[in-house]
Amino acid sequence: MTVAGWIILLVTVGGMTAMLAWCITKVVTTPGATEHMHSQADIHTPDVDED
Repeated sequence: MTVAGWIILLVTVGGMTAMLAWCITKVVTTPGATEHMHSQADIHTPDVDED
């Protein structure tokens, strides 16, 4: 493999690893994130009111 190939490989793998680490850190450290978490049971659709 050429030097240019190694540089491209290291930049892309390093960049994606850094992006993954940033995303995981952002999700874990966001304050108040637990108040914004919802499940399927929390969703209120208009057809629920129809009787």
